[in-house]
Amino acid sequence: MIIKGNIVDIENKRIYKGAVEVENGKIKNIIEVNHSIENYILPGFVDAHIHIESSMLVPSEFAKIAVTHGTVATVSDPHEIANVLGVKGVNFMIENGKKVPFKFNFGAPSCVPATSFESAGAVINSEDIKLMMENPDIKYLAEMMNYPGVLFDDAEVLKKIQHAKNNNKPIDGHAPALRGDDISKYISAGITTDHECFSYDEALEKLQKGMKVIIREGSAAKNFDALIDLLPNHFDNMMFCSDDKHPDDLLIGHINELCKRAVSKGIDVFKVLKVACVNPVKHYNLDVGLLQKDDDADFIVVENLKNFKVLKTFINGELVAENGKSFVKSVAFEVLNNFNTDKKSIADFEFKSSAEKIRVIEALDGELVTNQIEANSLIKDGNLVSNTQNDVLKMTVVNRYKNAKPSIAFIKNFGLKEGTIASSVGHDSHNIIAIGVSDEAICKAVNLLIENKGGICAVTASEEKIVSLPVAGIMSDKSAVEIGESYAKLDTMAKQMGSKLRAPYMSLSFMALLVIPSLKLSDKGLFDGNTFQFTSLEVG
Repeated sequence: MIIKGNIVDIENKRIYKGAVEVENGKIKNIIEVNHSIENYILPGFVDAHIHIESSMLVPSEFAKIAVTHGTVATVSDPHEIANVLGVKGVNFMIENGKKVPFKFNFGAPSCVPATSFESAGAVINSEDIKLMMENPDIKYLAEMMNYPGVLFDDAEVLKKIQHAKNNNKPIDGHAPALRGDDISKYISAGITTDHECFSYDEALEKLQKGMKVIIREGSAAKNFDALIDLLPNHFDNMMFCSDDKHPDDLLIGHINELCKRAVSKGIDVFKVLKVACVNPVKHYNLDVGLLQKDDDADFIVVENLKNFKVLKTFINGELVAENGKSFVKSVAFEVLNNFNTDKKSIADFEFKSSAEKIRVIEALDGELVTNQIEANSLIKDGNLVSNTQNDVLKMTVVNRYKNAKPSIAFIKNFGLKEGTIASSVGHDSHNIIAIGVSDEAICKAVNLLIENKGGICAVTASEEKIVSLPVAGIMSDKSAVEIGESYAKLDTMAKQMGSKLRAPYMSLSFMALLVIPSLKLSDKGLFDGNTFQFTSLEVG
């Protein structure tokens, strides 16, 4: 097979007319040839950090869409399914991914459960990590979210890190807002990357101290604008990632969109492509071709180097997508789950109180961090209730692994004027999380998810919509187009109910993520991410 076009030689910062000769899945040769073809040939894009589960798709279905955007590989942390099903869940992701022509590179989840302050469905300890690190299918130790464990020399955390070092596998970081001596110690433990930078200064400090910074642009957390101006001077030590990308967004675009945005800002195209294509492959030692002789034939053909419209995607010399059409086939798989709680009553969501003020989670659009604020209580019959007028709404997290009393908090900026939105995608332990205008609506939504053993839903007095997620309660058994369309309808319904957030369900899923400050809710209670301990809902 011979593919002609303008060859983009990223390493040598050169573009020339040529042809790529492919034989047995490898690049046999790249030669200069004069022709009139205007398209460009370049290495495929790599998402340097993503939880496939957040697309609500199993890996094989994710691949089907990703290849249409020129993505040939991902660095994937199966942390979400691991919190539900443990090592069995990780193996499910690896085996399902192997069934399609796409280069998934899975890591060993380092924090299952993410903290001891929540209930997960499984535990992955240092001995499990040792065995996983010895597995050639495991490419790295996935994000070390337990940064307090690193800072305070927790023995179990340090063992996990050492097992990665013993196998010469990179260690991913997760250190939101960690600065000064703390980030220095975190890096000195051997942790090499961070995708949690929220500001230019934070990212710059981490780069200057030897960390690689991954620019994240997902469905909820969007840090591209804050960090992109670092790329021109630090392109050798940066990468692009999604972290979490919902199915409707994945249908629109992937890493190709970030290249388009970066180039439109006047950044040198070779620097952008080094970040998008080359750096992840070299940092994680991936078996992904970089458009060099004898490499795997993993490359893409794009219309131009401005819009990065993908015309063809090749993986191991196989044409896997052309002009937006994917040739990746759906595959059969076993549906695994872990859902063991009974339906709830309205009384379960009452919070008896006489407090005049309460602590409130302030959600920030496009951010995973939250603020901690105070608000006046609204009490009816001795029960704290939602105040739709002030947009302070009741929120609950319900343990889905066993019967337990739901935890209660209040949250601002979700904006609902009626009904409830709820999800069993609740990072990191994936308990049920719901926000609503009344205890009745919250109960109705929670029970709908329990009946379906997982999903995302919206309920009002007159309507119920649910996207069932039977695979571990976090992924669909359907295609991206089906799930994307269903999710888009739910998203629209949530906004019709009053939410002003760009991605209400993605934002909802992170309101139980304790390892990102400031105030979050686990199934065990309200949690202060700054002090790393529980706090009270009532003030005073």
